Formats: sequence, structure tokens, C-alpha cells
Amino acid sequence: MFNIKVNPRKAKQNLDLQSLSKEELIDRVQQLESHVIQLRNLLKPKSVPDKHEMKQKAFDHKKYVSYINIFEHVILNFYQILLFIFRYAKRHVLLQVAYVGWDYAGFVVQEHTEKTIEAEVFKALEKTRLLESRETSNYHRCGRTDKGVSSFGQAISIDLRSNLSEGKGVFIPDGHQAKVGNTVEIDYVGILNKVLPPEIRMIAWAPINQSLSARFDCRQRTYHYYFPKANLNIERMRVASQSLIGEHDFRNLCKMDVGNGVIKFDRRIIDIQIEAIDDDKTNSYSMIRLKLIGQAFLWHQVRCIVAILFLIGQGKEETTIIQELLDVERNPRKPQYGMASEIPLNLFTCTYSDDDCQWIYDAESLRYVISGYQTLWAENSIKATMIKEMLNSLEGLVDDKIESQLKGLVYGVEPKTYLPLMERQKCESLEERIHVYAKRQRIEVIETDANCP
Repeated sequence: MFNIKVNPRKAKQNLDLQSLSKEELIDRVQQLESHVIQLRNLLKPKSVPDKHEMKQKAFDHKKYVSYINIFEHVILNFYQILLFIFRYAKRHVLLQVAYVGWDYAGFVVQEHTEKTIEAEVFKALEKTRLLESRETSNYHRCGRTDKGVSSFGQAISIDLRSNLSEGKGVFIPDGHQAKVGNTVEIDYVGILNKVLPPEIRMIAWAPINQSLSARFDCRQRTYHYYFPKANLNIERMRVASQSLIGEHDFRNLCKMDVGNGVIKFDRRIIDIQIEAIDDDKTNSYSMIRLKLIGQAFLWHQVRCIVAILFLIGQGKEETTIIQELLDVERNPRKPQYGMASEIPLNLFTCTYSDDDCQWIYDAESLRYVISGYQTLWAENSIKATMIKEMLNSLEGLVDDKIESQLKGLVYGVEPKTYLPLMERQKCESLEERIHVYAKRQRIEVIETDANCP
């Protein structure tokens, strides 16, 4: 380890850092980072020369001590700058995070992979030095989207560095100080978007009270699910979906997470809409959007609902099957069926009270986001158009009308002879699962919060 000593002259230089502007400070950090890279390259062992060219060289102690002194100076200055940055005031804010999650292992950080949305967000927050650490950031997320799921309106609440000394959500932690007189806040959205991967973008931010949580104070969540019309009877799906509206026990329309102590499955659906997106509503390739609004959702609830609606739209189940599955007294055990794919699912909006949250949008940042997402759209639209033209040519070679666009959107092997849901093998009941987990002492049974997504 280096034994760093600070003489009065160096101490004065470090104190002068507090007089630098934000832009000057950032430039200084970048310069020091460049110096560190240069020094690393300088000290990096050179490639071994040919054995005929190898000569024994005397060890230069003066040069080595000189390198140590340089490193001491760089580390000291960099450390002082970081201390200066972290002495800023902080602000509790909401961030609206959009992401195309198809190639990610979900939103939440995981031990076995770094390929998650949350991991990338915190990398960006640390790289831009907007926070000290996740542990001290008062962080909450609105929803836990699974592998492959996307979002336009995911929300997180967090404490970030602030340029201001007062205002909604601004506070000065012990040992910190704010620069008085600043009137312009940090451009959180613009700064983060410059360092995030192209699939992940910040859309807006909002100053909020320190007590507000992105998870527990969310009023309602809206999910979108996109799928081709194929051979679906959309009107039958609309009729059946109306039975979902209201408060129900959705244990037969979700994946029961009893292993984590979840034993209450009552949730409230506010509204559900199934509408065509394309102008040509009769084409089997036209796209349909299912819009589901609720206060909170259970694990895989939306994907299970979509899977059942697909069966209804294909005429394999009656529209009353939804009511039967919601009647947990008559049907306490969930029939086995495959869930719908995660790829078309999007957590589209997370809604908060207008008194609590006023989103701030920046025109320049939005143009940057639009430009980047247009590139992603072009890449995927070109692929879809190419395959569609190949399909047009292939379909001209056969007489039958083939409508299997939904194949692959529901997990599981499609049997040759369809077996109605209520005649299938049933899963364990909720009570049976609770008994098994409690007997193994793997859970302490608790009731989940009504706002748990």
C-alpha cells in the first residue's frame, strides 16, 4: 500500500477544488483518468524480446520511486475530487426508465449474470457519479419484470447528487454541504442516456418527497401485450376478458410464489382492452394490443391471462372459462397450461398522484431517445418485412390458408387432440403448497402487501 502524506502546499491545492465549477471539475476528473491510463500503460510489462536480444538491465530505483510519487499524486487528487463530489446536496427523484428487454435476463440484479437492466442502470449511475452507492441511495423499483420483458414506463425512486441547496426532494446529509446560489439542476436524463446501452433509456425525471417509494406509492400499473390476429376471434376474447375486471383471487391465473411467503392472491383489475393496432383488421398478420390496467400484479399474471384468452379466441374454450378459474372455492387447484411468451409483454406505464409526481421532459433528450429507438425499430422492421415477403411467396404456392402465427407465443407442446382445461391434471392447491413449505421450514407464512407488483 502507498503511504500518502499531504504537505501544506498540496492540501491548499486540494482545497482549491471546491472553487471549481461542475464543468471544470468533470474536465479535471477526465484528465486524471487519462493520466491513470497512461501510467498503467507505462508500467505494463513489455513483451518479452527474442532470446538473442535479451540483456540484463539494472533495476532503476530512482525511476521506480518516481512512478510511486506520480501515483500518489494522482490517487490523492482523484480521492479528493470524489470526496468533493459526494459532499453535494442530494435529491430524492423518480426516474422513468424505458428498455427493450428481449436480450436481458430481467430487470432485477442477479448473482449469476450481469446482463440485467438494473445492473446497467447502476453502472451508469456510478459512472456519472450521481450516487455514492446503491446501499445508501434509498432505492426502490416499481416492478420486477422477468427475462425478456420490456418497459416504456418503469419507474425507480432514488437519491441522487443535486446542484441545488433547496427544492422539492432536496436534502443535505450530515457531513455534506451544498453550493448556494445554483438554480439549474443536473441534467439527470441527458447524462445517463450518454452512458447507457442503446436498448435502455431514461425518458423523464421528477422531484419527489423523500418518503415517496416507486413501488409502494404507485397508484396503478398498465401492461401492454402485442400479438398477431392469426385465427383468433377477437370479439370472443373481449367478451371473456370483461370477467377479469374487479377484485378477484387470481391464484389460477398466475404462478403461485408460495416459496417466498406469498399466500394472498387477491388483486384488482381496473380495465382491460383488446384493440387492433393496424388499419387492416381482417388480415391474419395484423397486430393486436391487449391493454391491462391494475393497481398491482402477481408473478406471471398477465402472461397466464393472455394464454387463456388465446384458447378462447381459438374456440378451444368457452368464454365462461375465466369465471370458472376465478371461482377458487369450486376450483381450488389450477389446471396445467402453458404461459404466453414474455417477448410481447411491456410494462407501459406506472402512474403516481399528480400531487406527488410531475414528470420533467427535456426536448433535446427526447430527440436523442427517439433517434436511438428509431434505429432499433428500423433493424427489427426490416427483418419483419423481409420474412413477410418470403411468406407471401410461400403462401402463393399452397392452396390452404395457414394461420399459425401464434405458434411459439405459448409455451408447451401442442397436443394433436385438445384436452379442455378443467379436464386436465391439476396442480397442488394453495393450502397444500403452504403445508409443504411450512413443513420443510422453508417459509414463514406472511401476507403480501396489496401494492406488491
